[in-house]
Amino acid sequence: MSRKKSKGRSVTKLFPDPPPVGTSLLAARPANAVRSFLALRKSANKLFLSEPGPTAEELQELLTIAVRVPDHRKMAPWRFITFQGDARAQFGKELAHIAGRKPGAEAREVVEAAGLPLRAPTVVAVVSAPVDDGRTPVWEQELSAGALCYNLLLAANACGWGGVWLSEWIMFNPDVDALLGLAANERLAGFIYIGTATAQPQERIRPDVPALVTAWSGTQPSATK
Repeated sequence: MSRKKSKGRSVTKLFPDPPPVGTSLLAARPANAVRSFLALRKSANKLFLSEPGPTAEELQELLTIAVRVPDHRKMAPWRFITFQGDARAQFGKELAHIAGRKPGAEAREVVEAAGLPLRAPTVVAVVSAPVDDGRTPVWEQELSAGALCYNLLLAANACGWGGVWLSEWIMFNPDVDALLGLAANERLAGFIYIGTATAQPQERIRPDVPALVTAWSGTQPSATK
């Protein structure tokens, strides 16, 4: 980690600065540590994230790394809404109001809604903001937003924080969209919760990859039963 001056104080940077635009980069970077990191990657449990989380400056670094994802035509079809400190509780109050307006809403649901943003010291809403320019498929841009969510998780994990990508009802509620000021072409790609893990996640059953792979042989494969 490098150090830089910020308003008269020394700040430890989490990542090196990006090179100047146009700099030649290696197409492949073999790294044993990265292979081990990816082989053991696991989301943290949403119920076991606590302080400390990233500072505002550290969060900006994480987001700077997160946007280094495939992005056809450099559309940058995404943006962030961050929640730290008291903003989390305020957001929770608004979520409680929304939950309370639901017909038949129970007191438990209202209380749970208020606590959603408080499960981690830092919450990042990733907004998918595709632009239909007639050339770049909207679906492709939405996939880029998904890649960004995952890249943010990797960046946070590599710096020692636990993280989890959640959706829940708040990602699909028009009142929440309005509260966050989403435009007509925007929708939430997910909420990323970042903090210090207070419990170690356990490995889970993984997909049977060979069963998911079909090698193209020039003819359409028949369905397996």
